[in-house]
Order: sequence, then C-alpha cells, then structure tokens
Amino acid sequence: MSSERITKREDKLKHMLITRLNRIEGQIGGIRAMIERDAYCDDVLSQIAAARSALDSAGKLLLEHHIRSCVAQDLTEGKQETVGELITTIGRLLK
Repeated sequence: MSSERITKREDKLKHMLITRLNRIEGQIGGIRAMIERDAYCDDVLSQIAAARSALDSAGKLLLEHHIRSCVAQDLTEGKQETVGELITTIGRLLK
C-alpha cells in the first residue's frame, strides 16, 4: 500500500481534506459511543451512512485533484500507464 511517489498539495486543499477527515473521525467516535450505550440500531445505521457519505465526499475531492494535477501532468509527459492506474482507482472507489 505504501508508495514512493508523493503529491504536493496546496495548503488550502490539504486543510479541506484534514478538516473533513477530522470530522469523520469524530463521527466514527460518535458511532462507537452509540454502540457502547446500546443506541437504537436504526440511529446507528443512519450515522454509519452519514460517515460513509462524508468519506465518499473526501474521496471525490481528492480524486478531482488527482485527475486535474497528477493524471493531467503524467499524460502531458506521455505516461499513458496512468490511465490504467486511474481506472483501477475509480473501480476501487465505486465498490
């Protein structure tokens, strides 16, 4: 899973992603607390759906950045293998 490649992100994007991920961490903690206090199943499931949606939203933001920067740059440099990598990545996100 680790990679030697890096992506330099603008501070604004990095801040947006970190803010979203911090919020998601809070949601997960809240779900754990709901389980610990035996909250009603439907309420817990609703919070799980909300956390999943928030994570999907963060993923979409990062994917957009990836396409506009990393993929676009690689294609400009003639690195066509990036298209296959992108297709695989999108496939994982859509599972």
